[in-house]
Amino acid sequence: MTVKSKVPGAKPFKPTPLKRVLPVPSDIEVAQAATLKPITQVAEELGILPEELELYGPYKAKVKLEILERLKDIPDGKYIDVTAITPTPLGEGKTTTTVGLSQALGAQLGYRVMTCIRQPSQGPTFGIKGGAAGGGYSQVIPMEDFNLHLTGDIHAITAANNLLAAAIDVRMMHESEATDDQMYKRLFPPAKNGKRKVGISMLSRMRKLGLENKAPEDLTPEEIHKLCRLDIDPDTITWRRVIDTSDRMLRGITVGRGPAEAGHERETGFDITVASEIMAILALTTSLADMRERFEKIVIGVSKSGEAITAGDLGVAGALTVLMRDAIKPNMMQTLEGTPVFVHAGPFANIAHGNSSIIADRIGLKLADYVITESGFGADMGMEKFFDIKCRYSGLLPSVVVLVATVRALKMHGGGPKVIAGRPLDFAYTNENLKLLQAGLGNLVHHIRTARKFGIPVVVAVNRFATDTDAELELIRKAAVEEGGAEDSVVTNNWEAGGEGAVALAKAVVAAAERPSDFKFLYPLDWTIKQKIEAIAREVYGADGVDYLPEAEERITEYTRLGFDKLPICMAKTHLSLSHDPELKGVPKGFRIPIRDIRASVGAGFVYPILGDMSTMPGLPTRPAFYDIDIDLKTGEVLGLS
Repeated sequence: MTVKSKVPGAKPFKPTPLKRVLPVPSDIEVAQAATLKPITQVAEELGILPEELELYGPYKAKVKLEILERLKDIPDGKYIDVTAITPTPLGEGKTTTTVGLSQALGAQLGYRVMTCIRQPSQGPTFGIKGGAAGGGYSQVIPMEDFNLHLTGDIHAITAANNLLAAAIDVRMMHESEATDDQMYKRLFPPAKNGKRKVGISMLSRMRKLGLENKAPEDLTPEEIHKLCRLDIDPDTITWRRVIDTSDRMLRGITVGRGPAEAGHERETGFDITVASEIMAILALTTSLADMRERFEKIVIGVSKSGEAITAGDLGVAGALTVLMRDAIKPNMMQTLEGTPVFVHAGPFANIAHGNSSIIADRIGLKLADYVITESGFGADMGMEKFFDIKCRYSGLLPSVVVLVATVRALKMHGGGPKVIAGRPLDFAYTNENLKLLQAGLGNLVHHIRTARKFGIPVVVAVNRFATDTDAELELIRKAAVEEGGAEDSVVTNNWEAGGEGAVALAKAVVAAAERPSDFKFLYPLDWTIKQKIEAIAREVYGADGVDYLPEAEERITEYTRLGFDKLPICMAKTHLSLSHDPELKGVPKGFRIPIRDIRASVGAGFVYPILGDMSTMPGLPTRPAFYDIDIDLKTGEVLGLS
């Protein structure tokens, strides 16, 4: 079956024949043996015009945002979110399922399909997790490009984030060393016409103070003082520097130790780049103008008089936009079977909202019949944030949730031995044990019911591993439908068989997408911060209640005063449990959620409570993944990337 494209001028889709070898080689060996289409062909098959494409070599490109204007009257396709049960530390093959489903819909069934996924951080790539392009015969290629620099978006975020960090510290230093008159003369230098120059970005601060219609020469001493002195309280600064390397030694640092900066020391630290609010903004923005406006709103701290200080006050929002002007364009790649992929943005799902970009999804929905996107970690994490944060800002309505489950994860939730990355699985996970599996099925049922609370049909994808038995797989499949209320539950084998191994899943998704849905948010935005937190804790995690530490109470009071209480909530918690405690598996009962602190990403557009100890800078393990990574000096091929 071949479905005619809804986009005028699109070329017939030609799937890439999958070269399968059994037993399945390593991921990188599979990827390097693949046949790639020129990315221009992938674009032509979708109906993307040559002038809407920016090439980054023969196999990857960026798509210009102007395409949305041309396709504005094209109806949207179906919008599918792939999520999972609470995973083991090994992951349950969510990206592999996402890619396999796309290959099944496109290369096997002939639908026009677009995969929209996040770009991985290089921190985990060289640390403990390895690559994130999928696996086996369900991968995004070129795999090396996907997992490494791609087109430089993460580097652009690093540069923008650190420019803002530098602007904060240098502004405090200059204000402490200069009089109002000196600051005025530096901020408004003489222009050629004899008047004083007003920087484009300086207008933000002038607008905030109601001075946008006044010339610098006409400012009163009081207005000059308000304009030139932000008077940032260093104890309130929340903006940190970033680097896309897992470097735990940078979690806490002291800046201002140079001889010329003596007296301006300050304790701060580094986050990993994908934890930057700028990454979250990239994922949630809807246009270049919207991104510029969001940068203006970034709150870096509070003045000594209690005023929220923003990137706009620092005059740096315009420069941040310039640094990010190419990063806002989605990156186009392809799967092993030649179906198109947008790789764009990469916020973590435990400390941010964990979804790829709204812009990529919007373009994909105009080009394709089905857009398959993936939200990070379990349904209590990325899926809830996909609905309550991303869908609020995009206005896009989801059609189906695909919930990935595995035998090994459900056995863990049934009380199985601890699963540790890098160590062999216990006998309980590699041999049939229906009793252990039955005990863990509650986690699956809980996640299905959570998704259904949002009014969206659920299809369960049981990701099959070689050691799983038919009896175990059937037990999961029946529980998903009979106990959880899923529309369907299908066993997939796309890691080994590519799209062919996910055809049954694809057919189930197509059928579910035609069924009626009644999408609704979990909470209204006019609820208080506490009401929204408690709704998530109760309805999604199953908690009995919420406890707030004094620091969190203070933040709630302050953020309500500043007007941030009308933003959606982005809970920062562990992905390894429905609760805040990673050791509590299955469906914990009788627990309360502790809120240690609350922070605001006003530019991104959410408030994020912190549950327990959450690190925004990962550390390297004793044996990092980079031990296995090298380059073949004869061929130039990357070795050991997984």
